Amino acid sequence: MIDRRAYRCPMKHLLLCLLFPVLAHADSHLFILSGQSNMAGLDPAISFTPTVEKAFGAENVVVVKSAQGGQPIRRWYKEWKPAESPVPEGNLGDLYDKLMEAVEKAAGDREFDTVTFVWMQGERDAREGHGGVYGDSFKGLIGQLSKDLKRDDIHFVIGRLSDFDMEDQRYPHWTKVRDVQVAVAESSPRGAWVDTDDLNDKPAKGGEGTRNDLHYTKEGYRILGERFAEAAIKLIRE
Repeated sequence: MIDRRAYRCPMKHLLLCLLFPVLAHADSHLFILSGQSNMAGLDPAISFTPTVEKAFGAENVVVVKSAQGGQPIRRWYKEWKPAESPVPEGNLGDLYDKLMEAVEKAAGDREFDTVTFVWMQGERDAREGHGGVYGDSFKGLIGQLSKDLKRDDIHFVIGRLSDFDMEDQRYPHWTKVRDVQVAVAESSPRGAWVDTDDLNDKPAKGGEGTRNDLHYTKEGYRILGERFAEAAIKLIRE
């Protein structure tokens, strides 16, 4: 294992290290992708991974994804609490445990200069009316991740909910969760959010015009991967 934050150039390569210091210390980056169905539908290999590998080098990048459709944030955040009603029984944090198992398997004992958490979730919480606690829940999730990875410098990128239900007719807290996601991202120097409003346009039923679907198009997922990667790269380089 090489701890890149404490790397020392081998004596036999000392001259090369002095002449080419960048080669002597290439930063290593871990990207953790998670969320519900719109993250599950994203294949990192199509656009996310190629974009970050182009920026940092394939040998310096590890990408891990674990996602499951239709799930609320409480299945990641172990200390989740609703605003008023009783906490639903069971499953608190079980998907987080699954995610961390995937991270441990992919990362092994490798050390990373940066860790970026990429999150596409919120539809279920909007449907259940938990927008009022979503911001604190996400911040708690980041704190939970920071504690487990033993670092306080984690970047995060949030995919803002699309324009699927801007009238809050089917999902009563749809716009509230959207607003909270933006507020949380913009309140942190290590946070960013990406727009998804143009990724879910599908032919309307009946064949005339378009409709804003809950899920994205095939091209939409490709674009989403690029946007996530570009936002993450910008955070890392700032």
